[in-house]
Amino acid sequence: MLPPLDTLRAFEAAARTGSFSAAAEALNLTHGAVSRQVAKLEHWLGLRVFERQARGVGLTPEGQRLLQRTQEAFALMADTSDRWTEARGAAVVRFSATPSVCSLWLMPRLRLFEAGDPALRIVLQVDHRRVDLEDEGIDLAIRCGRGGAPGRVSVQLFEEWCFPVASPELARAIGEGSPARLLEQPLIHDSDAAGWRAWFARHGLDYRPRPQDRRFEDYNLVLDAAACGLGVALARPPLAQAQVESGRVAMVDARTALNPVSYWLDRPLGQPRPAATALAGRIAAEAGLSASKLAGFLKLEAKAA
Repeated sequence: MLPPLDTLRAFEAAARTGSFSAAAEALNLTHGAVSRQVAKLEHWLGLRVFERQARGVGLTPEGQRLLQRTQEAFALMADTSDRWTEARGAAVVRFSATPSVCSLWLMPRLRLFEAGDPALRIVLQVDHRRVDLEDEGIDLAIRCGRGGAPGRVSVQLFEEWCFPVASPELARAIGEGSPARLLEQPLIHDSDAAGWRAWFARHGLDYRPRPQDRRFEDYNLVLDAAACGLGVALARPPLAQAQVESGRVAMVDARTALNPVSYWLDRPLGQPRPAATALAGRIAAEAGLSASKLAGFLKLEAKAA
């Protein structure tokens, strides 16, 4: 079993530069993140690889042997693969979001967000995990939930007033009527059916997922299934707005309900880097976030309410 790759990257950078601070700058991480990665590696190995010194760090004999093997392994990977070199630098912002947020909200706005600064480069980390922002060097993240996640600063970015949609053909076949008529159709949802429960509850009905309903882990697939006529899904503006406007899916019922989960802009604790601060401002403007809420998120003095 091999140690985690991130711990080896932090170890190699610290050994090469002679300090955790220099390694943090090279890897676009914080000093604390590098220190924790090295501590994780030492715990995994069961031995110390660094001697902490007054100025920087020095390798133990075990650390010297590990450095040689690590650098040999990294060189071998570089020689035997077409390695993707990730952009780095002060103007690079690492951004984490789920696939649906990336494709349905971020990607259509990516050029707009980068246009204000030719040097700005947004590097996306796309996954469903709730990542440790500081440990993984993430500057900003958008997550769907109820907020209040520990170890990060969060601000509510936008809420979702949901309404039912389906393929144009199925929408015409269902027609108008009471909300109860939708229970005759397969309902489509992602890993959380809270939106459908909220929609039916607002109209006096109880809903629990049934065998005929379909569940997909990502909201992109929910919309794909609805567009293919597999059932009725909830449109979750602004994520689904473009697909509704293009006619790929059609409104089945104009009645709405507030989704109990919403979207949050997150950042690690501590002072954000200038590039991340600038990007957060552009995202806030696009989402209609007030200047005072943005200032609280960034811990800056608000200039406007």
